[in-house]
Amino acid sequence: MTSPESQSPAPQPSEPESKDRVYRSAPAIAGGVLLLALTGWLGIDAVISGEGRTPWLALAVLLLLVPLIVAFTLRPAVYAGDDRLRIRNPFRVVVVPWAQVAALRSAYSNEVLTESGAKYQLWAVPVSLRARKKAARRESRATAQARRVMGRDEGRGSALGMTAGLGQGLSREPISDGPVRAETDRIMDELRALREARHEAASARGAVSVRWAYEVLAPAVAGAVLVLILVVVG
Repeated sequence: MTSPESQSPAPQPSEPESKDRVYRSAPAIAGGVLLLALTGWLGIDAVISGEGRTPWLALAVLLLLVPLIVAFTLRPAVYAGDDRLRIRNPFRVVVVPWAQVAALRSAYSNEVLTESGAKYQLWAVPVSLRARKKAARRESRATAQARRVMGRDEGRGSALGMTAGLGQGLSREPISDGPVRAETDRIMDELRALREARHEAASARGAVSVRWAYEVLAPAVAGAVLVLILVVVG
């Protein structure tokens, strides 16, 4: 009979690996679905009811347009993991370890700058000037509301006494937890925080890799060639 001391310990369950944070543009996805539906409806109608070369031309146009619509609307995504940032743009997939990320810049577009000086745009996190203006207006209204509340508290404190006024002012909940930010700006803040936390990690080192999306380029080029041939042949 085996003694308790000789028994091997039960294997401990492994900790689940952390999943990447995925960032995509909801308006782009919605627009892509609508464009695909419209393109498919018009193209299929031309294939079924068209005469002569029209069905073949419609098929060639579909072969050209569908990959491009998918590339610019449904495909873009940003995957932020503990060790690297993976950027899936319309025609390229870029993997940048956090140790290679020099900065995350926001201007008229959101971009990643590497230590070597290369620059890659984040298609899935587009800059919206309209959203920034809307966030600025909300921030201005919140600030004005906070000032009005403080003014009322000061007036009430003058009427009821300094002690009561200070007590009410201190007990009032804050109007806002922080500055109002546009959604894409908040995403960039999250990416910057993750970069700061993981920039020096040993597992976040490595080289930047870039891969062309031939699954998008090949059918689009084939469709363009077919359209050109059919147009030239007439």
